[in-house]
Amino acid sequence: MMDCVKDDMTKGMAAAIRRSARRGNLPDGTPYDGIGTGAVAEIAREFRSAGWTVERTALENRVWPERYIRNMKTFSSKDQARLLGAAVTVVGLGGLGGTVTEILARGGIGTLGLIDADRFDESNLNRQFYSTVANIGLSKAEAARLRIAAVNPSVAVSAHPVFLDEERAVDLVRGADVVVDCLDTLKYRFVLESAAKDLGIPMVSAAIAGVAGHVTTILPEDEGLSRIYGDRDSVDEKGVERSLGCLPHAITILSALECAEVFKLLLGNSETLRNRLLVMDLTDYTFELLELA
Repeated sequence: MMDCVKDDMTKGMAAAIRRSARRGNLPDGTPYDGIGTGAVAEIAREFRSAGWTVERTALENRVWPERYIRNMKTFSSKDQARLLGAAVTVVGLGGLGGTVTEILARGGIGTLGLIDADRFDESNLNRQFYSTVANIGLSKAEAARLRIAAVNPSVAVSAHPVFLDEERAVDLVRGADVVVDCLDTLKYRFVLESAAKDLGIPMVSAAIAGVAGHVTTILPEDEGLSRIYGDRDSVDEKGVERSLGCLPHAITILSALECAEVFKLLLGNSETLRNRLLVMDLTDYTFELLELA
């Protein structure tokens, strides 16, 4: 009975999408059938569904959501639908995490879990994209939720204004297809890695200090962070970020690289940085790929 109801709803949604579809052309002249953000929101309300569900159903019926139309020449409709059906958890919503969240939402990740107990202060204004003069003192998780609601209301967002620790880590990341480490504390990077491994979830990790940084991808069976930082019981509470600071242009590059890894993991169509460390230094524009295995 429930399957019949679900099938009827899917058919009804598909029919509503086709009625709302409009023909358009890409800059190179390629024609497409598209559906606008207003129509997506209206259909989502009509069928009491998340916006990303409407968008995925549209793609399954060869109708592209207009907001993703410039993804079309790189992502196939199946690729975009897969991203919409994916869940990604971002841990740490400062410089790296705020930018990562923005890119993932604009790229079409359907469900985002956002974790950070911190609040904005004035020292964040140089690099944290969700910090503004107006929201000093606001929860970073709440600021991220509000921003994504404004940028892409089709995304389902769960914001958790809590610190990740050993007691709650597994529950916080459960259900994610990929976890993104945007933390600035080495101890809790290992806590996050342990939770991801326990749940069988891939983790993308990046760290930055000054104009240098690195990014890698860790699968549950990999040795992981200990290959970079050494034994978890002997690491410093924080890395060299304390002495070198964090600059916005370097953070933006590292955030984009983390997102590239997330998309690759979810789509499974190209090689990732698993067991490799991509090291960046903008002092002399050096990018070096180190083997970790």
